[in-house]
Amino acid sequence: MSPTLSFIIPVYNEEESIEELFAQIQQSCGQNGYDRYEVIFIDDGSTDGSTDKIRAIISQSEQQEKPEKVTLIRFRKNFGKAAALQAGFEKATGEIAITMDADLQDDPFEIPKLLAKMDEGFDVVSGWKQVRHDPMEKRIPSKLFNWVTAKMSGIHIHDFNCGFKAYRQIVYRNLNLYGEMHRYIPIQAKRLGFSTGETAVEHHARKHGHSKYGFERYLRGLFDSMTSSFLLHYGDRPMHFFGRPGLLMCGIGIIICLILTVQWLGGQGIGTRPLLALGILLITVGFQFFATGLSCEMMLDRLGNRGSNPTRIAEVITSGKPKE
Repeated sequence: MSPTLSFIIPVYNEEESIEELFAQIQQSCGQNGYDRYEVIFIDDGSTDGSTDKIRAIISQSEQQEKPEKVTLIRFRKNFGKAAALQAGFEKATGEIAITMDADLQDDPFEIPKLLAKMDEGFDVVSGWKQVRHDPMEKRIPSKLFNWVTAKMSGIHIHDFNCGFKAYRQIVYRNLNLYGEMHRYIPIQAKRLGFSTGETAVEHHARKHGHSKYGFERYLRGLFDSMTSSFLLHYGDRPMHFFGRPGLLMCGIGIIICLILTVQWLGGQGIGTRPLLALGILLITVGFQFFATGLSCEMMLDRLGNRGSNPTRIAEVITSGKPKE
């Protein structure tokens, strides 16, 4: 029996594409025997007729008693793709969630590729737009972004930016998306102990409208990349991040002050030497690093927020029958 699927589709001013996308999803699921699925549209504050198009799809689905369930989540303003995906994940009920853009550039007929890759044992499967039909000003920054993110995270996939992904339920239930963090879902998954795979998918040129992303997107992405990298390596142990430079600076500062103390005891004047100021500065800043790391550790302990609860994502295997 095929797994239940939840299609999660953020929408922002895509009224010309929605009906065609929904028809393609229906056709793809019908051809591949996916008869248990739901489609969740998240209208991220659209100012065109996107909401009306989705309402019409819901009404038509109800009248024709279609097997799929169609849901609309409508934001009152534009909160961004990460917030839209998070809302979709919270509403989804499928064993596997599939996220895709509403602009018809992602191809629903490529869904079997994602599921086949998932059958190899991966928890998250990301699409790879190997042949990308976007303008040069989008492709070049994207290549740079993907290269830097792969180096920083140690996750060797080609396309972090691709919104066409598949997730097991245990993964999407434990994601926490905000800002531009939807691009770093593989990093969040790795931090939680999940595996990420990748498969090449067909990518289409945009048929209607225009891209909603500008240069500011890359600037926000840079900051979120730093956040994701920090959380991946030190999110559960900030003292390890702040303590190392703090220890180094304190050590160097103490050595400098000890040397100057020996010289002072030997009769040399050290009161006006810049080295004394440097030694005191290094010790002071080192202790500040220690204090910052300790404060972060205390906050994590107080809030009980050291990553996700491991018992929620642990695999439990039990042998034998329960005693009566």
